[in-house]
Amino acid sequence: MDLKKKHGNQQEPKKEEAAQAASQDHVELSTPASDADRIKELEEALAAKGLESATNWDKFLRERADLENFRKRTQREKEEILKYGNEQLILEVLPAVDNMERAIAHASEEGLTAIIEGVKLTLSMLQGALKKFGVTAVESAPGTVFDPSFHQAMAQVETADQQPNTVVAEFQKGYLLNERLLRPAMVTVAIAPKQ
Repeated sequence: MDLKKKHGNQQEPKKEEAAQAASQDHVELSTPASDADRIKELEEALAAKGLESATNWDKFLRERADLENFRKRTQREKEEILKYGNEQLILEVLPAVDNMERAIAHASEEGLTAIIEGVKLTLSMLQGALKKFGVTAVESAPGTVFDPSFHQAMAQVETADQQPNTVVAEFQKGYLLNERLLRPAMVTVAIAPKQ
């Protein structure tokens, strides 16, 4: 028993000494100057993070706007493809319409009423189909003011019967697809007679 008491008593002072040494190692002295420096560091870090946050928010808003613009542009392009996608088909059909109109003009001279009626019916069906897809004829009747945006001058004719720079005759009709020029009208244009 004496051994245990001796041995037990020796361990208790060792524990106390170790605890005191550990507590002395971890004691930090705080001074008002070091607290102010630490607060200043934290404020600077906070300001830097605030600036970074504002920059990231600005980037986000710009990217969001770019995405929205891309969506709108894509939608516009899609609508344009749908609106003008038939252009090649219509350009192929238009010569048939021209030939029908010429056949009617020549058949009228010969007096073949049955052929004329059949061709007229076919022509009206083709014109109806074109109209359904947004195709309309360019106004180019004689006397119409010549507009280079819609007319292609094939020749100039001196005439006193019409105002200068007006359409005298139409060689081939022009067409618009949804109010955009598909093919200009080929016309002769009046000029003032030379004196």
